[in-house]
Amino acid sequence: MSVDRVEERTEEAAGTEAEAVTTTALRYYSVAPGVRLNVRSGPGTNYTVVRVLPEGARVPIFCQAPGTRVTGPYGTSSIWDNIDNGEYVSDAYVNTGSDGYIRPRCSV
Repeated sequence: MSVDRVEERTEEAAGTEAEAVTTTALRYYSVAPGVRLNVRSGPGTNYTVVRVLPEGARVPIFCQAPGTRVTGPYGTSSIWDNIDNGEYVSDAYVNTGSDGYIRPRCSV
């Protein structure tokens, strides 16, 4: 999985190399209001439901994958958002502000 990374450089004592310190900045996206969203084991409706997100849930998106075409509150999309290891939700139910990919494609 990949996450947004912000690099911060700090200088150590004179005569030494700069050391890179990496911090993680993870963004969460809102699931459509009033929706209890199925979380599936893969990017499609043919995959098993592993849990259900409650109304008002917010999710991180680590990567995105093509899959089953779904129509939801935010349009029709074949993009599936990876929200955890082996957990996917349809992008048509997540308010990303875009109809396209906003994160890297998931590696197979």
